[in-house]
Amino acid sequence: MKKLAYPIQKKSTGFYQLVEFKAEPQVIEKLEINFRRDERVIRFLTFRMDKYAAEYAAKRRNVKSTKKED
Repeated sequence: MKKLAYPIQKKSTGFYQLVEFKAEPQVIEKLEINFRRDERVIRFLTFRMDKYAAEYAAKRRNVKSTKKED
């Protein structure tokens, strides 16, 4: 639970989720439709990561998994 940067629909706290996945455009379209229909989802953002962002995310995952093993 985190404090939102600004109130949205009179709510000042909420959960932030980051989901990284690979999918066909049809799957993403269905996912966004379901987000719009779900009243528990206040706001969402879907974007395509460029190759540099994908490489950075992969390196970060590897660093986190290495720290957990130690």
